[in-house]
Amino acid sequence: MTSVRRRGHAKLNVVLRVLGRRDDGFHDIETLILPLELHDVVTVGPADGLEVTVSGARAAELSRAGGDTLAAAAGRALADACRLGHPHGATIRIDKHIPVGAGLGGGSADAAATLLALRDLWACDVDDDMLTTLGATLGSDVPALMRAEPVFCTGRGEVVHPAHAQTTYWVVRPFPSAIRAADAYTWWDEDGAETGPDPGALVAAVESGNDELTGHALSNDLQACVLRRHPDVAAVREALLDAGALGAIVSGSGPTVVALARHLGHADRLAEAVGGSFVTSGPPRTMTA
Repeated sequence: MTSVRRRGHAKLNVVLRVLGRRDDGFHDIETLILPLELHDVVTVGPADGLEVTVSGARAAELSRAGGDTLAAAAGRALADACRLGHPHGATIRIDKHIPVGAGLGGGSADAAATLLALRDLWACDVDDDMLTTLGATLGSDVPALMRAEPVFCTGRGEVVHPAHAQTTYWVVRPFPSAIRAADAYTWWDEDGAETGPDPGALVAAVESGNDELTGHALSNDLQACVLRRHPDVAAVREALLDAGALGAIVSGSGPTVVALARHLGHADRLAEAVGGSFVTSGPPRTMTA
């Protein structure tokens, strides 16, 4: 096998419920994760060592953020799990389109795609459960983004349950600055923020394709903490709502704001009304390249 290509799909948290801080420093959460059509492309090929290169529309953002990528860590972790040792390696090429540090899971998506692609390239005897466990050591979102479907996650995000969702259209408004997930959760602790309502009604609305109810019920317990410290993010959210979005929410730890549209034409109009926005959909038609 000369190369393997996988898509690493962005995600949005349709609901993110924070239950409290754990003894290990993480937080227990409940979240419904919707993979989006927006994606990076990860291509791996054989090599003596392990090398990661990044290109594409968002590559410069990764450089400004320090150039860190979970893809290299994913490659090393899988090589150890497969007992491949050195000099076994791979070239890992990332065509970067997901905004960096945006609450859209771009780094985790790349790590998930890298694990899946390298397992094929190296013909590793690692089953899906083992690969999910390995992904959880890299980041809480990685197990969810290894799945080719929407998922409902518990624990710190690493306990993944399959979910169902109709196709929905979203307007995405990223920002040039990044927010670390650890900072957003620390703000939740500092602000004494409360846990939001049970997500059952929202999950049912998503599964049944009730976009009106879904938009009304979008919920993120980290949102108030982020908006309090970033008034520019709050202003964009209000602008999308004023333009007629069914609902608008900070995705994950932010700062990206995502807004639910009635249909593709409505999404296009919302994006035109709020500068710097673009349109995507989810779940994607396919999770493979």
